[in-house]
Amino acid sequence: MTKQSQKTPESKFKIFIWTLFDLANTSYSIVVVTFLFAVYFKETVASGEPIGDLYWSIGTSTSMIIVAIISPILGAIADYSAGKKRFLLFFTMICIISTALLYFVGEGNIFWALLLFIIANIGFEAGLVFYDAFLPEITIPKNYGRVSGYGFAMGYVGSLASLAIVFPFIQKELIRETFPVSALFFLVFAIPLFIFLKDSRKDVIRTESFAVIGFKRVFNTITHLRSYKNLAIFLLAYFFYIEGVNTVIYFSGNYASTTLGFSMGELIIFFIIVQTTAILGSVTFGIMADSFGQKKSIVLSLLIWVFTIIIAFMTSSPDTYLVKMIASKFDYDVGQIQKDSFYFVGLLAGSVMGATQSTSRSLMSKLTPPDRKTEFFGFYSFFGKSSAILGPLVFGIISFTTGSQRVAILSIAVFFIIGLAILSRVKDPQTETKLM
Repeated sequence: MTKQSQKTPESKFKIFIWTLFDLANTSYSIVVVTFLFAVYFKETVASGEPIGDLYWSIGTSTSMIIVAIISPILGAIADYSAGKKRFLLFFTMICIISTALLYFVGEGNIFWALLLFIIANIGFEAGLVFYDAFLPEITIPKNYGRVSGYGFAMGYVGSLASLAIVFPFIQKELIRETFPVSALFFLVFAIPLFIFLKDSRKDVIRTESFAVIGFKRVFNTITHLRSYKNLAIFLLAYFFYIEGVNTVIYFSGNYASTTLGFSMGELIIFFIIVQTTAILGSVTFGIMADSFGQKKSIVLSLLIWVFTIIIAFMTSSPDTYLVKMIASKFDYDVGQIQKDSFYFVGLLAGSVMGATQSTSRSLMSKLTPPDRKTEFFGFYSFFGKSSAILGPLVFGIISFTTGSQRVAILSIAVFFIIGLAILSRVKDPQTETKLM
């Protein structure tokens, strides 16, 4: 008699190798998407003009449109041919090479900057479809929450390590040099997954191309989606609330530097706060999800998100009641109040940034039919990436038309609230795994 809940040394090793990829790819996420290239694009490539926000939102939305379209098809093909690792390697290399090439982008090179970023982001986001689909293979349903949390926590460790490595370059104002450094970090720590993690193989006899098979399987899934009603409701809720998370990730650096006047050094402190609390939040919420349920954990994280957005809005202008009250009571400089408040916002956002994503991934693993796991993770990616088209674009348009990122930030709270309302209709399944 064996207890499936006990992790063997082999399964622990698989989990560790799997989480290393999270450590690897977040070097791209923090250096390119959230922090250095995002700010570099606005301040240098777009010469600090407000339209830089619109260009950036167009770049993110374009990459997400492409990923949203191809993800379900690729997932279905990978399910049929058991080729997750091959697809993951392909998209990982696309991301790494394009990230390294960002070194050659300078002032005014908006087209090339956006083209390389779009290609890199497609590689990063499409690869996650296949990476996420490994989760049901390396652990049992009972441990989905904590293992998913471990992955995100390891990712934020990777973010801190990446920041530490590029910090000397930042001090010397060698911002462009950080992009190939990030690419090298991604490459080095991604290699173990491709060496040690086995992809289940199966011999297939096919009379049609994999592309045709992929389209047919996706069409079949869509036409029978009513059989997966609970999953469909969850994906709709996920579409809205992850919209808010994606927008925060893509615009937090620009927001801090443009609206609040953060220096590069202050931005580093801010992101260290975010990444540190994200490590704690990912692990804590992962354990909480396994103990109390994924749905309850996601609901709690979304409530914290709404509170965070409200605090950010109320403290991002010197004319708000809250800022004036603090300034008068504590004889505090108004500008410093805004910056210190945003550090607090970063602490709150970090505590749920990884938690919301990791807990959603573990709930998705519970709701997904085992024989279609990659295909359904393709739909999971489709809804997540589709949301990333609308959220950043709405933020960019509002920011450009009003000339105020502070007004644009309110749009994020709306997405979280809609997601909460739909999520209330999702049933959180209990783990049916029994100890033998």
